[in-house]
Amino acid sequence: MCFEDAALPKSFYFIGIGGVSMSALACIMQDRGALCRGSDAAEGDYTRMLRGRGIPVHIGESEQITEECVVYTGAIGEGHPQLAAAKRAGKRLMPRAELLGKIAEGYPHVLSVAGCHGKTTASCMLSHVLLAAKKPFTCHIGGEDLAFGNYFSSGKEYFVTEACEFQRSFLALKSDIAVILNCDRDHTDCYRSDEELFGAYRSFAERAAHVIVNADDAHARAIPHTLSFGLNAGEIRAEGIRAAHERYAFTVTEEGNPVVRIKLPIVGRVHIYNALAAYAAARLSGASGTEIKAGLEAFRGVRRRFEHIGALCGVPVVCDYAHHPRELAATISTAGRLCTGTLRVVFQPHTYTRTRDFMQEFVSVLKKSEKPIIYSTFSAREEYLFEGSAAVLAGKIPDARYVQSPMQLKKRLAENLAPGDLILVLGAGDIYGIAKSILD
Repeated sequence: MCFEDAALPKSFYFIGIGGVSMSALACIMQDRGALCRGSDAAEGDYTRMLRGRGIPVHIGESEQITEECVVYTGAIGEGHPQLAAAKRAGKRLMPRAELLGKIAEGYPHVLSVAGCHGKTTASCMLSHVLLAAKKPFTCHIGGEDLAFGNYFSSGKEYFVTEACEFQRSFLALKSDIAVILNCDRDHTDCYRSDEELFGAYRSFAERAAHVIVNADDAHARAIPHTLSFGLNAGEIRAEGIRAAHERYAFTVTEEGNPVVRIKLPIVGRVHIYNALAAYAAARLSGASGTEIKAGLEAFRGVRRRFEHIGALCGVPVVCDYAHHPRELAATISTAGRLCTGTLRVVFQPHTYTRTRDFMQEFVSVLKKSEKPIIYSTFSAREEYLFEGSAAVLAGKIPDARYVQSPMQLKKRLAENLAPGDLILVLGAGDIYGIAKSILD
């Protein structure tokens, strides 16, 4: 395939190419004819996938960069050795968000999904709906859809992407349809106040032709919009909600008129909101209620979203990406309704600043669990901060246990397990791989 966009460089080097979003961008650019290469700190599923596609990946930071353009994430500072060397060599430096925005410009219709929670699931749901509606599309996913992975393309009419609020990355996107699932407070390391965060969401919406908001979220509802959805308000609603083993069925209504009944194959009441968001965006894109029903019911979930990964001492283990207090509360509630014995909660905090700034909220949620286990913090981009550490969090929760190695985790979990129990492992860091390493 020839390279399609003369405005973009013809060769790219991705620092942190093994990340879920960066690896997807590398695949997109390779499919558009660009030469792609990159590096990461460690081997992983995505580095192996990229090599399988013929994209070279170097582990470490010593490699010389010969490509025209260096792409990097907001988590990488200017002092990063490779980035600093590339700058000295006169290479073009491009933040990940800027490249995503330039890729999106090549599509007639850009559908972007923003919000503190649910972006990945709603984006995946929307992608499955477009597939069922036979609309040519490309999706860039910040997670791994069980069918599509983190990138799938059937054509270049629609571009579906997550719109991330971290460091205002979503302001690089100009959308045909922008979805705002919620505006919960987060990323306190880059937003000095709630007003700054809400202002960023408003700026994101202003860059879109059509805006869809969650009418049950007060801050999202306040943003000027084209269409809204919700359980309690909005033009598009879910009525007649019924649940069987935490899988929900509901009738979608438009202005009070029933259109179609949908039965979601994934667990969790929160996914009704994600499904309504996908429904609203698909309707504005011309899909019928029947096509949307087919797409949503074909969706089988996302890796690390309430994913059953195996068993420990015969007890089932479920992993979930939840790392914000509201996400923890929703996931623990869902798991509790499915568990016939004792729910064993394991939580790995994600970044010190989030743990520090939401300390009381985390404590409030986790203290309701029986002897929760707090795993050593996944620092991501941050330096150690005692007041935001997992040890401090564990110390504020009665009967909590702090652990910092896989073997300690396995020993603690095995102490009290009984038939009917369920192990719920929560966190957005490396706890997923750690949990897999201790399974039966």
